[in-house]
Amino acid sequence: MDFEEKKIKKKLTPNQALHKAQLSCAYQERCQQEMRDKLYEWGLYTDAVENIIASLVTDNYLNEERFAKAYAGGKFRIKKWGRIKIKLELKKRKISDYCIKKGMQEIDDSDYIKTLKEILAKKSKDIKGGKSQIRNYKIAQYAAARGFESDLIWDLLKNEA
Repeated sequence: MDFEEKKIKKKLTPNQALHKAQLSCAYQERCQQEMRDKLYEWGLYTDAVENIIASLVTDNYLNEERFAKAYAGGKFRIKKWGRIKIKLELKKRKISDYCIKKGMQEIDDSDYIKTLKEILAKKSKDIKGGKSQIRNYKIAQYAAARGFESDLIWDLLKNEA
């Protein structure tokens, strides 16, 4: 059996795919786009995919607002991502602006500032010596890469000095 034969997976029937999709959604929050991609991967065609998505939404297996809330809260608490990065990732998953706004409400402002302060303090310990301007630039760059707003980063860095 060569490589090409291994690559072709067994196609699922729409009923099998619906059952598998329900299990997948029950296991973990998913967005419509992730599920749509999976269904195409399982060898289904457009009509079947859209019917299954509609069924999953109707039966409340898929809920974009619930997904956005879980995603935003989880990425902030666990991975310590900033709002910018979370919003970009939600947009990538084709989540509506309304649901993104609802998801962002899961992030408490005081926790957000506290987390950013912790990230800045930790990075500050990692960067030894050098001019304070260069150190602060590197720290700010690190926090911005994690998705935090640069004006907030610089305000905290200036207050720290």
